[in-house]
Amino acid sequence: MVITTNSGLWRYKIGDTIKFTCLNPYRVKVTGRTKHFINVFGEELVVENAEMALSKTTELTKSEISNYTVGPIFMSDKTKGSHEWIIEFSKEPDDMNKFTEILDLSLQSLNSDYEAKRYKDSTLELPKIIKGEKSFL
Repeated sequence: MVITTNSGLWRYKIGDTIKFTCLNPYRVKVTGRTKHFINVFGEELVVENAEMALSKTTELTKSEISNYTVGPIFMSDKTKGSHEWIIEFSKEPDDMNKFTEILDLSLQSLNSDYEAKRYKDSTLELPKIIKGEKSFL
């Protein structure tokens, strides 16, 4: 979101991303931050995508998350890129492989750029999930 004067003489970028919920009157919802995203491979994964995918994944796997962080795993000569998630579970899923698959598919359904990079593992491989110890994050 950028705040400006009517003349455009002055502006300030506050760092929030927004979604219009109504156009008359204008109503907005803050959906994330401009600096909270991963775009190492062109996947443009924003916080809102991650939060929605995690919500769907925990619902389907009957698990609960207390905190998480995610970052890129860079490509090497022998491996493709990926994302590494460290997740603190307050209730762990019964099957971590299923959790990972559902999270990946949820991210693909929410983000076409991520989906394109995951297509046949062309750029990104399946995410790596690490179970974080309690109060790790």
